[in-house]
Amino acid sequence: MKKLILTLGLLAGMASTAVSAAGGAELPYKADIDQTDKASLQRGAKLFMNYCLGCHQMQFQRYERTFNDLGIPLEVGMENLVFTKDTKVGEHIKNAMPKEDAAKWFGAAPPDLTLEARLRGPDWIYSYLKSFYVDPSRPFGVNNTVFKDVGMPHVLQELQGVPEKVYEERMIDGEMVQEFVGIQSDGSGELSEDEYDRAMLDLTNFMVYIGEPMILERESIGWKALIYCFIFWIFAVLLKKEYWRDIKK
Repeated sequence: MKKLILTLGLLAGMASTAVSAAGGAELPYKADIDQTDKASLQRGAKLFMNYCLGCHQMQFQRYERTFNDLGIPLEVGMENLVFTKDTKVGEHIKNAMPKEDAAKWFGAAPPDLTLEARLRGPDWIYSYLKSFYVDPSRPFGVNNTVFKDVGMPHVLQELQGVPEKVYEERMIDGEMVQEFVGIQSDGSGELSEDEYDRAMLDLTNFMVYIGEPMILERESIGWKALIYCFIFWIFAVLLKKEYWRDIKK
């Protein structure tokens, strides 16, 4: 039993270290997502297909599986969410950008995002999407507080508006200094601040779904398996008592 407790403690520590290494302990925002919210997932799919798929692929996920899981009729999905010619509904979610051009434009080919949510976690993705700010020194004129010097333009700026760092004067060690307190849009975007936050949660929710499409089914099976094991344990204890009753005599 002691060895089991020590092993579980070690695994928990390793998991905590992994989260810390991904920046989870310092992330400015928490993603309150709901994988059962089909409307949110549909909005997130629309955002991804319109703003992200031009550069990033999800080559381990198929259009048909996505549309079926999200409750999108195949005809509607193909008409409104698929923008490459001659693409079949059963194909993987890919774009038409040549890797050589992508590497030339961005310095490196944009990564596939199928498993990004499993690698980074939803809080990281949500924080990243909300942490772009104007930086004239960068090639695309923007930077990111979560991913410093990222080689990616702020493709969602038309929705958010121009994001700028906000500072406040604070007294630290007897000296008045300018301290960074957050990022604020100039209000020129198509969405209000609350609407943009909601949109980024929807996009994060969709990316979490893509990373593990069977997550709800897996969790459901997991609870059923635990209940089965608990019931079996009760019968096993009763059977043991019945066997040992004769032995003790």
